[in-house]
Amino acid sequence: MASSGLAYPDRFYAAAAYAGFSPGGATSSAAISRFQNDVALLLYGLYQQATVGPCNVPKPRAWNPVEQSKWTSWHGLGSMPSAEAMRLFVKILEEEDPGWYSRVPEFNSEPVVDIQMHKPKEEPQIVPASTNGTSISEPKIISENGSSVETQDKDVILEGLSTVSSHDEWTPLSISGHHPKPRYEHGATVLQDKMYIFGGNHNGRYLSDLQALDLKSLTWSKIDAKLQAECSDSAKTSQIAPCAGHSLITWGNKFFSIAGHTKDPSEGITVKEFDPHTCTWSIVRTYGKSPVSRGGQTVTLVGTTLVLFGGEDAKRCLLNDLHILDLETMTWDDVDAIGTPPSPRSDHAAACHADRYLLIFGGGSHATCFNDLHALDLQTMEWSRPKQQGLTPSPRAGHAGATIGENWYIVGGGNNKSGVSETLVLNMSTLTWSVVSTVEGRVPLASEGMTLVHSNYNGYDYLISFGGYNGRYSNEVYTLKLGLKSDSKSTVEEETVSDTTSRVVEPEVETSQDGKIRKIAMDSADSDMKNNSDEASEQLLAALKAEKEELEALLNREQLQTVQLKEEIAHVENRNVELTKELQAVRGQLAAEQSRCFKLEVDVAELRQKLQSMDALEKEVELLRRQRAASEQAALDAKQRQSSGGMWGWLVGTPPDKSES
Repeated sequence: MASSGLAYPDRFYAAAAYAGFSPGGATSSAAISRFQNDVALLLYGLYQQATVGPCNVPKPRAWNPVEQSKWTSWHGLGSMPSAEAMRLFVKILEEEDPGWYSRVPEFNSEPVVDIQMHKPKEEPQIVPASTNGTSISEPKIISENGSSVETQDKDVILEGLSTVSSHDEWTPLSISGHHPKPRYEHGATVLQDKMYIFGGNHNGRYLSDLQALDLKSLTWSKIDAKLQAECSDSAKTSQIAPCAGHSLITWGNKFFSIAGHTKDPSEGITVKEFDPHTCTWSIVRTYGKSPVSRGGQTVTLVGTTLVLFGGEDAKRCLLNDLHILDLETMTWDDVDAIGTPPSPRSDHAAACHADRYLLIFGGGSHATCFNDLHALDLQTMEWSRPKQQGLTPSPRAGHAGATIGENWYIVGGGNNKSGVSETLVLNMSTLTWSVVSTVEGRVPLASEGMTLVHSNYNGYDYLISFGGYNGRYSNEVYTLKLGLKSDSKSTVEEETVSDTTSRVVEPEVETSQDGKIRKIAMDSADSDMKNNSDEASEQLLAALKAEKEELEALLNREQLQTVQLKEEIAHVENRNVELTKELQAVRGQLAAEQSRCFKLEVDVAELRQKLQSMDALEKEVELLRRQRAASEQAALDAKQRQSSGGMWGWLVGTPPDKSES
């Protein structure tokens, strides 16, 4: 075997470097392109399994076939031990490129620490801090010798969180370095084995300092972070503005600070991004309608989005609105969910379950505290009040929460009378409440405005709290070591593999002077491991091919649907043109009808005038008729008087008409 000159895990790291995988997890497109897609995905999954451990990250929500395939490849490995993943990675590489080792440049082996829990890119920083001399160089074969792993872990544990021996009990940590100023309403998050603390409130003053706690060496350090000035505003201060009541969210190798109260609040929410590599803050440009500025809200990471709920604005008005920020497009979306939402509140806690349900617990208004639990279905956007089991939590506000798997841990908070002393856990699958631990006395764990983060070390889960206010400000750090390892099955399998490998390699140690026996032992170990992984490799390749075919079929359907939509759009556009022409014709007809109506109105007016004239003429004719009738009647009367008056004529001396006699 060409690569037999290097022992594991050095041989794996050499193979990974040749394949294009860097210690940070990034891949070189030029190097990885030499493999088929299914082989490249398999190598990616094995590399992640070997260096990070079993896949515990949620499935990507956004439609991205590459990210979906990478996640499926890694997640399909289940709880495969890291040692087996390393050997299977090298085996597949040798099948694809038998002469790879001869083309690898001189390989500088990296020190290996607990690869299941820590990213390889952090390992060079751990070596000088862990020990001096040769005690760290020998355990490079820890994947093949279980006892060596145990010895090295002890060296690391003595400087990290694993100094805590008791389970399910809060323990104050002894931390070196310059401690941050006591505070509450600050933000906290974990990134690359460091807990970052930003901002907060101390004696009514907002803070802007950024502190980091190394969870391996348990040492505080202050970060001199600057604000990256915008090109359009070069006069802007290089210092970040003090704030409190904000939220810190880790995203990739950076983290965001969202919202928060400031001395001079802006109209909308400000999103800031911190890059630990450059130690710079930058203001993120967002699109859409930003939510109103606020503090005391909750911001929950769901896939590639941030879900913001509630809080208190600059005018102390309580809110219960819902907004979503897409981290890929940095676009805000104002969501109108159906159902009955939680009442307006701030200083509550939120968590996401199954990448679908947003849970809201507790919080407070200006007069009271709550202990209600609300759920929002992020697919149907509907609020509900789920039925809970177990004990009934007491009302509280200002508490902190952290999720580990299906468990949601709630710590601290207050109820307008005193601090809450018990640490609760909610099983989000069964919605059952239970008590994990209870503290006594006036300790920072029973205070408001504290932060709670989750860290995993040597297979154990740890909850880490910092700060808070319960009558006095705190800057103490407490940790709670949970009773069971995060992946007990994986741990048992790894121990079994380590024991088996140890038994195989033991003859090598005893007969190291005999080169032939040593070579036989190593080849035997390689053969056994290859035989055990052949079947798993074939099954995994078949699963990846099936997944690839499914994705291709889905892509074809999406492309067909896209073509259909384009045709429909073209048809709609043509119909729109026709309707536009018809509309213009109707408008022309309407204008002609309006002109005709105007002419008719003029004719009607003229006819009305003529009608009025005819009425006057009729009156004049009627008057003339009456006058004529009157004159005719008068003439008739006169004639009658003349014909009927003989006596009258004699009396007046008028001789009678002779014709009448």
